[in-house]
Amino acid sequence: MAEESTRDRWDPGVQSYASMGYYDLDYEPKDTDVLAVFRVTPQPGVDPIEAAAAVAGESSTATWTVVWTDRLTAHDRYRAKCYRLDEVPGRANEYFAYVAYDLDLFEEGSITNLTSSVIGNVFGFKPLAALRLEDMRIPVAYVKTFPGPPHGIVTEREHLNKYGRPLLGATIKPKLGLSARNYGRVVYEACRGGLDFTKDDENINSQPFMRWRDRYLFAMEGVNRAIAETGELKGHYLNVTAATMEDMYERAEFARSLGSVIIMMDLTVGYTAMQSMSTWARRNGMLLHLHRAGHSTYTRQKTHGVSFRVLAKWCRLIGVDHLHAGTVIGKLEGDRNTVKGFYDTLRENHIRADAGTGIFFDQDWASLPGVLPVASGGIHAGQMHQLLELFGDDVILQFGGGTIGHPMGIAAGAEANRVALEAVVKARNEGRDLLTEGPQVLRDAARSCRSLEAALTVWGDVTFEYTSTDAPDAVPTATR
Repeated sequence: MAEESTRDRWDPGVQSYASMGYYDLDYEPKDTDVLAVFRVTPQPGVDPIEAAAAVAGESSTATWTVVWTDRLTAHDRYRAKCYRLDEVPGRANEYFAYVAYDLDLFEEGSITNLTSSVIGNVFGFKPLAALRLEDMRIPVAYVKTFPGPPHGIVTEREHLNKYGRPLLGATIKPKLGLSARNYGRVVYEACRGGLDFTKDDENINSQPFMRWRDRYLFAMEGVNRAIAETGELKGHYLNVTAATMEDMYERAEFARSLGSVIIMMDLTVGYTAMQSMSTWARRNGMLLHLHRAGHSTYTRQKTHGVSFRVLAKWCRLIGVDHLHAGTVIGKLEGDRNTVKGFYDTLRENHIRADAGTGIFFDQDWASLPGVLPVASGGIHAGQMHQLLELFGDDVILQFGGGTIGHPMGIAAGAEANRVALEAVVKARNEGRDLLTEGPQVLRDAARSCRSLEAALTVWGDVTFEYTSTDAPDAVPTATR
C-alpha cells in the first residue's frame, strides 16, 4: 500500500483500488450523494482499507486494472469513494465501510438500476470473505424521482373508513390444497367474524387443485357476503404473482372487475415487475400488498447479503401500500430494536440515525407516502397487548393459524382477535400500562366472550423465544 501510494494514478498495470482514488477519507459527501454502508469481511491477509476501496470501486466504475478510457470521463466524479471505515464493535475482522456515490450514476426512478450497481458483481468479489449492505441514505433529489406507494397509510384509512386501531388480517390456511369453494368459505367466515382483510399466502398462485380465476370468484363472493352482513368494508389480498407480466396484468384486471379493493404480489417477482404493478395499482385505484417471500435468503444472516432495512427503503420507493416487516414475538426472525428500525423506515417521514435500532443514516422521505407494515407469522390473540405496545395503530396484525386454528371455528377465531384488539385499544386509550396490565385486560374481556376465552386457553402460553441472528451492533450502555 505504501509503495503503491507513490505511484502515478495512470501507471499501467494492476494498482490497488485505494491508490486509484476509491478510498478517500477527506471526501465530504454531498447532499445529493447516495450513501451506503457495507459490512466488509476481508479474506485473510487482505488489508481492510483495500477491501473497502474495492467495494467502492467494483460497485461503481473500477475494474481489476488501469484502463485509459477513464481519462475520457469525469472519473473523479463518477468513481464511488469509501470515505469512512470503522471496526464493527465486538466482532473481529468485520468493518463498516461508508461509501458515497454520485447521483448521476443512477437512472431516475429505477430500483433495478440502483440495485444492479450497488449489489451487482461486488458480492462475488474474491478478496472478500463476506459482504453485507447494511443501510443506505437515499437523497431527496433521488427520492423525488419515485412516486412511492399508490395510496399510503393516510389515504388507505380514508378509503377503508377505519381509524384509531390497527387493521386485522388473516392468511388462509392451509396455504395449499383447498378447493376454490372451500377457500371462499374461509374468507367469508374470517371476514364475517370481525377481520378487515384475509390474504392469499405467498405460494398460492394457480395450481391444479385451485386455478386462480376460480379462487378469485369464490374469495370475492365471501368478501361481499361478509360486507353485506357486517356493514364494514372488507378485502381479500388476491395474489397476482405469475410467470409473466402479461399474466399478472390479466389477474389484476380480473380482480378489479370483481370489485376487489386490493391485490397482492410476492417479492420474488423482481424489482421491475413490482414497479410495474405499482404503476398499475395507482392508475386503477387498488391497494397493493407485498409479501416479502424469499427475503430471508439474503437478509437474515449477519455477515452476508442485504439488510431488510435496505429492502424496506427500496420497497417504499418502488411503491407498495403494505409490506411484511416482522413481529418480534412471532415465529419468524425479528430482534425488537431491529424491527423498530424497519417500522420507522416504512412509516415515518424523517428518520434519525440511531445505532440502537440499526439505522446508520438520517433519512428524509420528503413526504413520500408511508407503507403500512404487516405483522404476521405465529401471533395470536393472547399477544395482542404486546403487539399494540410494540407497533401502535398503523400496522396490520395478521393472524393465520391464530384465526383458522381456533377450536370453535374460523369466525370464532376472528371474533377473538377483534374483541382482544378492541379491549386493549380501549385500555391503552384509558392510559393503562399494556405490558403489565394487558394480560388482565384480555382475561377480563374473555369473561363475556367465549371465543376469546378459548383462544387464551389454547394459545395463551405459546411463545417463540429464540436468539435473533440479526440484531444491532451498537454496544449497550450499562444502566442501573
